[in-house]
Amino acid sequence: MRICLRRREFIAALGGAAAAWPLATRAQRPAMPIIGFLDSGSPAASADRVAAFHRGLGETGHVEGRNVLVEYRWAEGHYDRLPALAADLVRRKVAVIVAGGGPSALAAKTGSMTIPIVFSAGVDPVEIGLVASMSRPGSNVTGIINLNVEVGPKRVELLHEAVPTATIMAGLANPANPNAAAISRAKQAAARSLGLEFHVLYAST
Repeated sequence: MRICLRRREFIAALGGAAAAWPLATRAQRPAMPIIGFLDSGSPAASADRVAAFHRGLGETGHVEGRNVLVEYRWAEGHYDRLPALAADLVRRKVAVIVAGGGPSALAAKTGSMTIPIVFSAGVDPVEIGLVASMSRPGSNVTGIINLNVEVGPKRVELLHEAVPTATIMAGLANPANPNAAAISRAKQAAARSLGLEFHVLYAST
């Protein structure tokens, strides 16, 4: 009788352990990594960038919601909000911050010197103090540049070719954008070389 009782106890304990195994396995699964996505624009304005970001994730076998989470933070054109948004991502302990644009990258770098930051910027990242050099970015920051400053003069040339009778041009710039001054200077220099007047008009909304 004692043997049967022990056998029943053993079977019951074994069954209980088997039932608990799936729970224990789920409890031991590592949490999905979180990517912080910081952008100075809005979801609508940055739709192409987000789509490209998702394609890049897919190429490396990552699918949002399946094996990686993404925390989006949008400044909606208010650059002064970027530091607080970056700090919020740091508090969330994201694994990496993807920064859209130089201002977003600078805010992310100020917020953390340890979380990896990957940026895309339209200005020289060395000039704005984002990286130490192109070949050796240093610290926790790396990324790509899309040469907005460098292509600015080309845009002026193309506009001159399209409307050769125009002698005065104007460029619209957001004064809150730290890149606006460098881009505007490059366009003005190109216009002068073509004998044109180039006026910079500022609007933040």
